[in-house]
Amino acid sequence: MPTHHNGGRHRVAIVIYPGFKALEAVGTLSVFDYANRRLWQRGQAAGYELTLASVHAGGVPSETLLQLQATSSLEALGVPQTAIIVGCKDIELALQHNPELVRWVAAMAPQVERLVALCTGSFFLAEAGLLKGCAATTHWSTASLLAQRYPEVSVQSDAIYLRSGQVWTSAGVTAGIDLALALVEEDHGRELALDIARDLVVYLKRPGGQSQFSVHLASQRSNHPSLREVQDWLLDHLDAPVSMADLASRAAMSERNFRRVFQRETGTSPLQFVENARLEVARRLLEEGNLPLKSVAGRVGFGSEQSLRKLFVKHLGVAPHEYRERFASARRDARH
Repeated sequence: MPTHHNGGRHRVAIVIYPGFKALEAVGTLSVFDYANRRLWQRGQAAGYELTLASVHAGGVPSETLLQLQATSSLEALGVPQTAIIVGCKDIELALQHNPELVRWVAAMAPQVERLVALCTGSFFLAEAGLLKGCAATTHWSTASLLAQRYPEVSVQSDAIYLRSGQVWTSAGVTAGIDLALALVEEDHGRELALDIARDLVVYLKRPGGQSQFSVHLASQRSNHPSLREVQDWLLDHLDAPVSMADLASRAAMSERNFRRVFQRETGTSPLQFVENARLEVARRLLEEGNLPLKSVAGRVGFGSEQSLRKLFVKHLGVAPHEYRERFASARRDARH
């Protein structure tokens, strides 16, 4: 539970700067605002005192036509219990133009209860030296840049959000809503978080370890026509036996050249692509239906439930039946 001040309210500061991602700021702000409304409906006091802050108070333009009003400067803000740094599209430019924000983050870290970075906001934490030795995530498109600039950070490019002690980081854009819901759940319990998810028409509250982008999106990254055809075939035939020789033949390449070109075009090996695809489809089958686990395993090319279990534990840290129950419980609770 959070430490309460100001009449029982937990102080949350959402920090923005020119070029910030509007949806991240507004989506996250909405989660806490809906939490207050739900608490009022229960006859309880508001749980959160919300502040939009920036280097200077006043209007702050986003990357869209939307401009938000920072009600406090960082200097006048004081110490919030939770500080949330929003991301932006051009993070390298933002780092150059906002050294005050980096210094503020470094100064606040020892004092706040939770330090949160949404999307590329994680770069501000890394620049301040706060992610050394920590597992952190960001938008998938900038994960390699984060790892390159800050090699001491353990970048997990395929997570919705991560927690490392007091520090939380999330993937891009709508993943900020998932992280904010997790904060509300930590503060006030799962039931309130699910109520808010229903209010926001977020039917399934995604666990932090869930993949932040589907293998279908990853497949579109290839610019090689024959590789796209192989990827499309794989996604339509995951229940069929797969051999490297067959895949290479479909691409009209030798096996050695196929492996090399596939890695270069997609950033992953053919076998890893198949594994990711099987996981993606199996997750969807577990989330949306009630097929027996043996049938799910067969649909994605596994001969046994044990192989499916190994895949889920390797990538998500939970067994298939636990994954299904998590989503089934979320659906049941969201309907009541």
